[in-house]
Amino acid sequence: MAEISTIARPYAVAAYQLAKEHKALAKWSEMLAFATAVSNDAQMQAYVQDPKVVSSQLQTSFLAICGDRLNEQGQNLIKVLVEYNRMSILPAIADAFEELKAQDEGVLDAQIIAAAKPSAAEIKDLVKRLEAKFGKKVEAVISVDAELIGGVKIIVGDTVIDASVKGQLQNLAYALSA
Repeated sequence: MAEISTIARPYAVAAYQLAKEHKALAKWSEMLAFATAVSNDAQMQAYVQDPKVVSSQLQTSFLAICGDRLNEQGQNLIKVLVEYNRMSILPAIADAFEELKAQDEGVLDAQIIAAAKPSAAEIKDLVKRLEAKFGKKVEAVISVDAELIGGVKIIVGDTVIDASVKGQLQNLAYALSA
């Protein structure tokens, strides 16, 4: 997985810089999302992986399917990916692009895992506290994991805040065994 993101990142950075230069971040987000949806289609994946299909056929077919949903620069990205046999990393490029966009806009993605479904007020309060802590706007994705027993576990980038009963019990067990 790390290898794919390592390969995809330079493409995403180049696309991001180009989009920012032309003040077209939203357009690029749309283009990459659409191209990713096309590349994730089962028939398209089979076509991309078919050894009988030469790169010129793949390029023509992919661009024909995308039609006017890709501007000239988006089409050039697809041409480069096809030429270097890198169509499989298109979803990773789109993800990295969105991460760069979110960082630039000052938005952090937070994954909040709770033992029980929190109320809207609890979520709002937690997001407000996270925004104060990190100094950026936070977009939260909420999930429920009953194995936590109680409390929450929050993941923001590389930061993990484990305020779950399960996490506290694991810390206690570790402290007692030392």
